[in-house]
Amino acid sequence: MLVVAGVLTLAGLGASAAQVPPFIGALTLEPGLTIGKCLTAASNTDGASVTIEACTYSDNQKWTFDGGSVKIFGNKCLDIMNGNSADGTFLQIWTCTPNNGNQQFAYTRDNRLAWNNNKGKCVDLPGGHRTSGTRIAIYGCTDNNKNQIWNTGYNVNDLPAKSQSNQFGTNLCGTASSQTSDCQTAYLNSAEDFCLWGPPSPDSTIGDTEHMNVAWCTKSGRGTRVIPNGSLSGVHFVKTKDYVQVTGVGDLTFLNIQKGDQGGELDNRGADGNGNPSGGLVYGNTFGPGVQYHEWTSFISDTQFCFRACVGADATVNCNHIYDVMGCEWNIPANYNSGVFETCDGDNDLPMGVYGSSTWFQGVSPTPSAHPAASSSNCVPIPT
Repeated sequence: MLVVAGVLTLAGLGASAAQVPPFIGALTLEPGLTIGKCLTAASNTDGASVTIEACTYSDNQKWTFDGGSVKIFGNKCLDIMNGNSADGTFLQIWTCTPNNGNQQFAYTRDNRLAWNNNKGKCVDLPGGHRTSGTRIAIYGCTDNNKNQIWNTGYNVNDLPAKSQSNQFGTNLCGTASSQTSDCQTAYLNSAEDFCLWGPPSPDSTIGDTEHMNVAWCTKSGRGTRVIPNGSLSGVHFVKTKDYVQVTGVGDLTFLNIQKGDQGGELDNRGADGNGNPSGGLVYGNTFGPGVQYHEWTSFISDTQFCFRACVGADATVNCNHIYDVMGCEWNIPANYNSGVFETCDGDNDLPMGVYGSSTWFQGVSPTPSAHPAASSSNCVPIPT
């Protein structure tokens, strides 16, 4: 049975369900519609406007969530001008004051900033305008409104030791690769430069270690573990306009995965919203230098892997991760052949689980077939 629905959304819970992002410390706030733009305060003065600008990761783009307020410069807060609840009211920054309803916001599970003092209003990128200098305003919160998605993140060159409070490993990994590293920062760049998530200890299952998996990478020099020679027998990297992905096969027991383990899903949210692994961050250079992929999904077993990282307005659709028992070939249809190592351009796959105007939900019988893999071109063989 197929369930009629529009675009499948992820855990659009109300403000009371999640007051703060799962990530900690000073964060960028980036509009989900685009990459390379950050929420920016014009200056460290009361009444300074709030816009989107090119991300420079300077102090006027570093926001912290504290006591229901979104702070900047230490003592300034994101603020609704004059407490006006009308759609289109601009945001500003103002000196933080206790119990100021104009400065109270909640970060929801679907990455919206909801104004606590007037339920039903969200921080909005007016008209979806992505140009630098666009002023930020409040509008009525609406489901599936991509203008209201605000991703939290970090500068790849200024990572914290830990990005989540319950994290097993670290994101500040240095440059010295080690086969005992607990680095949980991964990269996805090409068939020659990518990482996979794997257990930190030998003979482990993915299901038992998903919250603590660490980065195993093909390239050294990032403080991660290095995928041992001979582990990979086929690698296929594809770049589309909205995502990058790597798929392949090999003997992944070299990555501490127990022989015979059918594996599982790893993604940026997880059942508790913290991601699997907790604190796992993913970066790449395909869509710009050091871009953080806020939406990503991955499966790995003892013999097969797939890893997709998405950008742009449809990132949550293209990197959906509610089909956690369906595996690589159903979620990410692609080339999984052994003996071939290549980097290709490609078209977007059809969104997993979406069939025309209907969406299939895991567990509903019958299970539909996977979509066919989208076409690819300009494939370049990689020497091994």
